[in-house]
Amino acid sequence: MAVTEARERIIEAAERLIAERGQAVPLRDIAAAAGQRNNSAIQYHFGSRDGLIEAVVEHRLATLEVRRLELLAEQTGSAASVHGLLEALVLPMFELNERYGINHYARFLEQIHTHPAVTDAANLASEARTSVRVIMQRLGDELTALPPGVRIRRLRTLPTVLFALLADHERAVEAGRVESAEMRARMEIIDMLAGVLLAPVGDLAARRGPGYR
Repeated sequence: MAVTEARERIIEAAERLIAERGQAVPLRDIAAAAGQRNNSAIQYHFGSRDGLIEAVVEHRLATLEVRRLELLAEQTGSAASVHGLLEALVLPMFELNERYGINHYARFLEQIHTHPAVTDAANLASEARTSVRVIMQRLGDELTALPPGVRIRRLRTLPTVLFALLADHERAVEAGRVESAEMRARMEIIDMLAGVLLAPVGDLAARRGPGYR
């Protein structure tokens, strides 16, 4: 039990400090924030900085996965709308704060958005990410009107935009500018993400006509 509790304290400290200070925060600072006197505690429990980052992601996915699968099950038809799929992806992230008091995870994701823990396509094969795999596949099915290259780029861009928007929302909640459960703010973020995916494909040649700046 003591080992499990120490591991969870380190995960929570890492999530907060990486959210606030970035991936390069000293491991000794994380250990100290978790109440660990031994600076090698992180190596003992996680092996490395990368192992710790992966553990934070997996720890939160355990909660997110259940809720995302619930929301997917509520949707009718073989393929939901883009907005419906984005709701299943995004709403559980908002609920982390509302239901569990977790208020640094979006900023943590923003800091690690280039890390293999969230960018490696092999991660989607994990059972812990079934919901994300299904959502991304169905979003691709909804975007077949786009040229294949455009569709792929937009789906690859989605996590980066999502993390940035959610992190900004998290900061706004912490500063008291937005209520945690404010549905208008949540739906606005979903609308912006839908806009990223559904925006019309521009004609650059036409834009470079007379008077183009």
